[in-house]
Amino acid sequence: MTDDLIATAGEYVAGLMSPEEQETFERLIASDPVARSAVADWRSRLLALDETAPRLTPSAGLWPAIETAIGAARPGQAKPGWFARLWQDVSALRLATLAGAAAALVMAVLLVTQPFGGAGKPTVVAVLNAPNTSEAGAIVEAFADGRIRVVPLRAIPVPEGRVLQVWTLWDRQVGPRSVGLMERAEARDYATSGMPRPVDQQLYEITLEPAGGSPTGRPTGPILYVGRGATPL
Repeated sequence: MTDDLIATAGEYVAGLMSPEEQETFERLIASDPVARSAVADWRSRLLALDETAPRLTPSAGLWPAIETAIGAARPGQAKPGWFARLWQDVSALRLATLAGAAAALVMAVLLVTQPFGGAGKPTVVAVLNAPNTSEAGAIVEAFADGRIRVVPLRAIPVPEGRVLQVWTLWDRQVGPRSVGLMERAEARDYATSGMPRPVDQQLYEITLEPAGGSPTGRPTGPILYVGRGATPL
């Protein structure tokens, strides 16, 4: 399976092909088991991300704005797909960056479509990854007034008698502080108090704890997802 085929399959699954490109690639899928395998792999990776996104109708000016931002092709010139242009420019990083690009895309959509209670822009945004696989598992939006929104990107199994607990760490001398509990993986809003304004590189994590939360006030269970916040532009 070549990098070009993997990239093209990603473009197909993401819905970024023109109708002509899609028709051509679907003919390839019908006859080539390797192409079908590449498509199935992308669908399995992106399914959890897709399930978190609300169904929205884009505005009439969305695509013209995107074309302006990326540079529209000259009249009569075939426009390569977005994935194709990306991989032509950074071919050495094709496989290493695609998962990160997908997570960043979802984060951008969430910031535009689901601001916390309509309260505006978050101060810090963090993508939480699994410690061992770097698999994106959740997005955290932290606001200046102490409100925090946690959006899981995939199903997180929670055994009976256990609960997910969200933590943040802004100062190692202070130690981690609990943001709140989550009985199952679902988008949750938390109102916190007694914490300073969130800052760049602030740590956020999700651990598996006993029912009712950690008995010590500190993380005791395994870290499922962890990441550092960044200040959005």
